[in-house]
Amino acid sequence: GVSCKKPYEWTGKSGSPPLEGGGKSPKVVAYDFGIKSSILKNLKDAGCALTVVPAQTPAKDVLARKPDGVFLSNGPGDPEAVRYAAKNIGELLGNVPVFGICLGHQVIALALGGKTFKMKFGHRGGNQPVRRLADGKVEITSQNHGFAVDPDSLGGDTRITHINLNDDTVEGLENRSRSVFSVQYHPESSPGPHDSSYLFEDFLRIMDV
Repeated sequence: GVSCKKPYEWTGKSGSPPLEGGGKSPKVVAYDFGIKSSILKNLKDAGCALTVVPAQTPAKDVLARKPDGVFLSNGPGDPEAVRYAAKNIGELLGNVPVFGICLGHQVIALALGGKTFKMKFGHRGGNQPVRRLADGKVEITSQNHGFAVDPDSLGGDTRITHINLNDDTVEGLENRSRSVFSVQYHPESSPGPHDSSYLFEDFLRIMDV
């Protein structure tokens, strides 16, 4: 598999200074569905203390670590194949803030009761235009996926936050009542001038540390 075999602390080199005001580093548990070190570096640079856990890790084991937040990584393939992950994440939602990207975004949608579908044309490469609905800003994003979230399957208070300008597919969602948000693209490898670092700031904000 693409996941790690057992939990480990990730202490990769961080270029960032300590949090201002001597604040404590938020403890983040990152689920590894095929995680890349570049995204871990972004979380580290945002001030997080990171523990990476295997994709199959039960929710109770994650909550036992008393994290301030949980991160769901990117990974290959069909989100329906990681149904176990949607079940675990469903048990985390509402108990701890969660941020997911790519496959993690799709797992969050499934955990919220949504559905995914196989796209006729997947998103590949570093030139996918994505609009942030809150302010209309467009980000040029890097993507590599063949599945998308069905917008009509998202009920309740889950709302779409980002859309792809090429095909109107869902690129981001959030559910504020359950402290969860996600994006379909790879914020750590944004090729364009529009920085995705605000996503990591949003994660810190919902962790409220």
